[in-house]
Order: sequence, then C-alpha cells, then structure tokens
Amino acid sequence: MAHMSTARTTVDFDRSGKQIGFVDIPHSPHDDAWGATRIPLAVISNGNGPTVILQAGNHGDEYEGPITLGELIRELDPGMVSGRIILLPAINLPAVLAGRRTSPVDGLNLNRTFPGDPTGTITQQISAYVSDIVMPLGHAYVDLHSGGSSLNILPSAIIEPAPDAAHRKRNMEAVLAFDAPLTVVIDNLGEPRTSTATSVRAGLTTVGTEMAGAGTVSLDALGICRKGVRNVLSHLGVLPPTGKPPAARPENILRIPGHDGYVLATTDGVFEPFHGLGAKVHAGEDAGRIHNLADPGRTPENVRYLSDGIVYGRRQPGRVVAGNCCVTVATRYEGELA
Repeated sequence: MAHMSTARTTVDFDRSGKQIGFVDIPHSPHDDAWGATRIPLAVISNGNGPTVILQAGNHGDEYEGPITLGELIRELDPGMVSGRIILLPAINLPAVLAGRRTSPVDGLNLNRTFPGDPTGTITQQISAYVSDIVMPLGHAYVDLHSGGSSLNILPSAIIEPAPDAAHRKRNMEAVLAFDAPLTVVIDNLGEPRTSTATSVRAGLTTVGTEMAGAGTVSLDALGICRKGVRNVLSHLGVLPPTGKPPAARPENILRIPGHDGYVLATTDGVFEPFHGLGAKVHAGEDAGRIHNLADPGRTPENVRYLSDGIVYGRRQPGRVVAGNCCVTVATRYEGELA
C-alpha cells in the first residue's frame, strides 16, 4: 500500500513569479513535539518552457552548490525565465546545518536512501519528497556535489549513465553544456539509491557535479559552478542563450573504471599520498603508503593503483581505517560522444 507524504510546502508550484519558502516535514524529536524540519525551497516561473530542478546540499559538507543556488534565488529575474526552475539549495538541511556528510538526526547518507520512504526517518522522508513530489514535476534535474570534508576532487561535471541511448545522449549534451574543465562518467558502481540514478529512472535529463571539496569553499570551483548552472539552464531553454555552445573535448571526458578506480586503505593509520591531483598514474604503481604512528618500528604498508589514468580524487584527512578510499583514478572515456 502506497503512503502519502506528510510534507507540506509554503509555495505554489503552479504560480508565476518568484516564491521563496519551505518544505515542512513533520518531525517530533524530544524537544519539539509538533515541529517540522523546514527545508528551503524556491520556485521561479514565467511563461512556457521546461521545468528544471536544481538541488544542492545533498551532503551537508559540500558548499559550492548551496552557495550557487542561494545566489541564483536572490539574483534571478523571473522575466528572464522561460519555464520553471525549482530550487532546493539545502535539501539535506540537518546535515547542512551540521556541516556533515550524513544527517545528525538519523545518521543516514541522503544520497543512499533514494527513492526514500514517506513514513521512514527524516532523511528517508526527504528523499521520498524529492522522488515522489518534485521529480514528477520536472524535465531535467541537476544535483550539485563536491568532495566534502573527506575528499578533494578535480572540478568536473558528471554524467549519470542511462540505459536508453536517446536518454544517454540528452544527459551527455546537458553535462557538456555545463562546460566544466572535466566531464566524468560515474555510475557509483551501479548504486541505485542515489538521487541522479533515481532521476534517470524517472526519465529526467540528469546532470551531476563534483566541485573540489576538502571541507572548504574552492574559489575556482565556485566560479565553475556559478557559470555551469546558468550554462545548463540556457542549454535547456529556460534562460536566454549564453553564446556559442561549448565544444566537446574528448581528451577531457573521463570515467571511473569500476572497482579498479578506487584505491582503498588496507590497514589503519595515516595515508601518505605519492601523487597530486591530475597526475598521470599506472596500474601496479604505488599510490602511497599507510604509516602506523603508534608503532614506528613497523614498515609502512604501500597501496597500489589498479588502473591507468589520472588522480581524480584524493582523501583529505590523513587518518584512515581499512576500507577508506584514499585515491580515485579516472581514465579516458571510450564511449560515443553525444
């Protein structure tokens, strides 16, 4: 039996103009019997055109996306819009307020709970609201991520694979329109519980990003994100054209080669990387070593790359436990371009 969401909005999705309000999801913790988690929401609508959903704050320690969407909410003139933009700049509000990847309320990673549960924990209710209420309104979906506090990543726009060739082409064209320095195909090892995987299943043109990280705000990545969001909105026909469409750069289109793209810690300790972001590396080469600081007589344990490519992401904290991702490698994408 399907359950109805108990969430309510303070905006009207069908009204023209600019509205700034909230999604209220009832939440009854110890200190607030009849309260709600209030998630920021804005709708900017004018005339005819597609509906584009812009989301950020999926993880609360990723800052370039929320900053970009906040600016867009404040600055965008509805008269410039042809269609509708739904903006969710801090979708995982409890995590955003805490500056954490996971929610401090229930410990869940929002981006591993889709399509959610309208009767579940607060994180599951948030993902259910996006899946069941917001996504059916849209034609396109943009989810802005960065590396967060545990990872630093080369700024890039992300292609979520789609099984249908025409859908895959739409996704690739929209991601290339973002015009990031790199474009990377990431399927999260086939993980179906992400927002972008859910968006693809819903048939939406889907764009993701990874905008630096390291637990801070990258000025370069923020500039890329600001321009990229407007580029995509222009590409989709919601904003006026920005100029000549970006040319596809095959050498800048990469993919993470499955499990071999991830160098995992084999023991607890402190990871010493051997290469910086963007360095060319080879399978079998040492990626770094893990030091046991409590046992200085113990030889550090080396970890190795499993694939050729470039260093696309690198762990930010030095401290690791077995299984932590120390380095991510991206390699040349050999598929067809849109």
